[in-house]
Amino acid sequence: MVETLGLTHLALTVSDLEKSFKFYHDVFDWELIHDDNFDYWMFSAEGGPGGGWVNSEPSAENPMGNPIGSPLVYLGTDDIEGDLERVVAHGGTVVAPKMEIPMTGWFAIFTDAA
Repeated sequence: MVETLGLTHLALTVSDLEKSFKFYHDVFDWELIHDDNFDYWMFSAEGGPGGGWVNSEPSAENPMGNPIGSPLVYLGTDDIEGDLERVVAHGGTVVAPKMEIPMTGWFAIFTDAA
């Protein structure tokens, strides 16, 4: 049985970080937080999971890039290797293999079979 912990983080794809920060702060009153260790901007949304922003251009962490408006959804799991094996077994594709987020955990990026 797969024991996914659920939605843990949501990255919004944008082309202009400062404009997006201002928009989400002004509209939803989200708290904006900068993680100096990773040079990564995040938000804290009351009542929901937090998240951050990812650039639309391809990078080492996100080799496909993301189209504007296409979120990158992070799911929690206790078995990342097993989950990635199941993704492939069911027709999905691992596009960024398991990578460490220092002092935080691990992540990988996959696309589904659709």
